[in-house]
Amino acid sequence: MTAGRFAPSPSADLHIGNLRTAVLAWLFARSTGRRFLIRVDDLDDRTSVDIGRRQLADLEAIGLTWDAVEWQSEQPDRYSSALEELASRGLLYECYCSRKDIAQAPRAPHAPQGAYPGTCRDLTDAERAARRAEIGRAPALRLRTDAIVHTIGDLLHGDYTGIVDDFVVRRGDGVPAYNLAVVVDDSAQGIDQVVRGDDLLPSSPRQAYLARMLGFPEPTYAHVALVLNEDGARLAKRDGAVTLAEVGAQRALAQISASLGWRARDVEGMLAEFDPAGLPRRPWIYTPEASGSDDG
Repeated sequence: MTAGRFAPSPSADLHIGNLRTAVLAWLFARSTGRRFLIRVDDLDDRTSVDIGRRQLADLEAIGLTWDAVEWQSEQPDRYSSALEELASRGLLYECYCSRKDIAQAPRAPHAPQGAYPGTCRDLTDAERAARRAEIGRAPALRLRTDAIVHTIGDLLHGDYTGIVDDFVVRRGDGVPAYNLAVVVDDSAQGIDQVVRGDDLLPSSPRQAYLARMLGFPEPTYAHVALVLNEDGARLAKRDGAVTLAEVGAQRALAQISASLGWRARDVEGMLAEFDPAGLPRRPWIYTPEASGSDDG
């Protein structure tokens, strides 16, 4: 059965921007007859179970319903199996580069800006052993790709072409990288609709490419406009009342609805007004007194 999802990272309490994206993900799923799932992306050691539980409580407080909740940290075998599959096909290689190494590495004239330059791609066994001893830590694992770019279809952005380099699929600390985990999880959970902030649009071609390599269907994407502060930056505590505990569920829903040009004051009412074609394409500039009239 097909599904959509919202996948917060429990590193901080949800703010009004996160809640707006969650509402939109719920609306996309429910309006198309899909199941709606919550996946707590808690692989990073900066995450907290308590924060994750507060996030779930906040989503419930604004009226969202879901069919299942899953925590990434409970799925280690899923990621190990995917890595073993890629390794068995010769599609992984060790990378010993630091961020500084990558930034300073020479690049081919045609290489896309921001792409991994391939420093560790073709090292010999002797060179790998020397690098391993030199860095004194476990290497990351990169995917050996045969494409420079890949194009996805997005319901709000149309066709989008982005970089597909030899990206990291397992970090040096052994934790599955985001680009691997999200692809494996979405496939395992039957998620065929991915709705999230448009700051993640550039990562989608890599994920769709990896899904294809693993034999998974590519999901339908919808990258929604972000919520920013008055300086055009991501929301943070310094911007005042931004979390549900500070704003209150009723006011947060009113602000979210108004930012989308709607009159509804609860999620069921928003579902009745929902039309993906009419969603704003520009960021909503948020202030604690925001009514949504300045979102463009």
